[in-house]
Amino acid sequence: MTVLSRPAALALAHPRVAALALGAVAALGFRPLMLWPLTLAAMAAMFALVAQGGWKRAAGLGWLFGVGHFTIGNTWIATAFGFQAAMPAWLGMIAVVLLSFYLAVFPALSFAAARALAPNGKVALVYAAGACWIVAEWLRGWVCTGFPWNPLGAVTLGTYAHPGLARIVPWLGTYALSGLVALLAGGLWIAVARGKWTLAILPLLPFLLPLGGDSRPGTLPVTLVQPDIAQETLDDPARYEEHFQRTAALSAPKDARQRLVLWPESGVPDYLRPGYPHGAYDATTFGGDPAAARARLGRVIGPGSLLMTGTVDLAFAGDRLTGARNVVTALDASGAIMGGYAKAHLVPYGEYLPMRTLLEPIGLSRLVPGSIDFLPGPGPQTLDLGPWGRAGIQVCYEIVFSGQVVDRANRPDYLFNPSNDGWFGAWGPPQHLAQARLRAIEEGMPILRATTTGISAVIDAKGAVRRYLPSGLPGRIDTTVPPPAPPTLFARLGNALPLAWAALLAVLSLVASRRRLG
Repeated sequence: MTVLSRPAALALAHPRVAALALGAVAALGFRPLMLWPLTLAAMAAMFALVAQGGWKRAAGLGWLFGVGHFTIGNTWIATAFGFQAAMPAWLGMIAVVLLSFYLAVFPALSFAAARALAPNGKVALVYAAGACWIVAEWLRGWVCTGFPWNPLGAVTLGTYAHPGLARIVPWLGTYALSGLVALLAGGLWIAVARGKWTLAILPLLPFLLPLGGDSRPGTLPVTLVQPDIAQETLDDPARYEEHFQRTAALSAPKDARQRLVLWPESGVPDYLRPGYPHGAYDATTFGGDPAAARARLGRVIGPGSLLMTGTVDLAFAGDRLTGARNVVTALDASGAIMGGYAKAHLVPYGEYLPMRTLLEPIGLSRLVPGSIDFLPGPGPQTLDLGPWGRAGIQVCYEIVFSGQVVDRANRPDYLFNPSNDGWFGAWGPPQHLAQARLRAIEEGMPILRATTTGISAVIDAKGAVRRYLPSGLPGRIDTTVPPPAPPTLFARLGNALPLAWAALLAVLSLVASRRRLG
């Protein structure tokens, strides 16, 4: 009888309930709770459950684990249903569970494939699970447009000042970092199953590494603005001018220095592009004139400055409105447009309604008001802004897509990640920030986040948060843009790197299986 006999017997008596509960417990390692020892313990217990049967049983248990895991980790999504009237708020939690039913397919595939690759031996199973978890998270990042929120590796992030074990992600990639967490949990399972309590401490030690950020100073002055505009009022035209004045007041220059000013997604309700049909500007644009709206923005930021702000562009076929784009527009102090970026990774049901002709007649609609769908942009681009540097832009949740945030052929100096985190409740903003930090470390790239309600932050190229504004607090951050690091191994190879680690772990699993390592 092993030390684990009593709790293992309870789990084995009700394995489906145990798997569901273990998935929920594993999610407690994410922000804001950061209870990563529970994540390791829950994953270790899942190894014990999966090892008791074949791959079909592993698939079922893995799916239940995923349902519990993603339901708890994604509870913030339910908050979005409280900010619009098209669908009832009570539908929010149902939507979270239904989404979890889909996302749970990926851990189900991971555990099933691991068990199929390693039908015998604990060591082989652990290696196989690490390999399969990497591949499953990579698939989750792009299948059906992808939803890679809360990769398992995010539990390795330490404090704002000390990124912790996540500092090794340039040599792994986020998905392989998740595979490493699976390996450490598997090592914990093996050590405890053998009664080696001293060895059981070893998988915990890497999480305690005091690895810090990048202390090099920057040279480009930047002002990040967080107006703290409540989501309930953000889309109310009667409040647009009030919102503008609040944001403008936080943006006034304090001296004559040339600076970069960053406003959040939804920062400007005005249509700034010229050339729309007559009447398109009347209800939303300052004075009904996009040139006047741009000139007003230039006066706000002052001479020598450049503003990057979230706004909306319209698409027309003749005089017929056909869609919109969620964009970032760069404006100098004269109001001239210096460049722009259109969001590529759009949010299903948020920015467009899939299968609209089928779903709209039965009462389903977008969470964002309006019947016109947003159109996707071309993907990562670098804007050469001259004295204000070379900017890459990722709007809102685009930043969670590992390997898809930088134009590798035209590497920027920094990434700007404007967001409207007012949708995300209490848990969403810290999770969103955590994933932005992973992108900074992966790419060796500073990331500047300006959000409507928080968390706005300056993240250096090693993943340390140098300055931030918490949720629910209006304010501004005046600092300099941290310098980029040289291109990392991940920046050169992209997701070929974690997939190569997955292949190596699969080979190790086969070797361990042939040698019957228990």
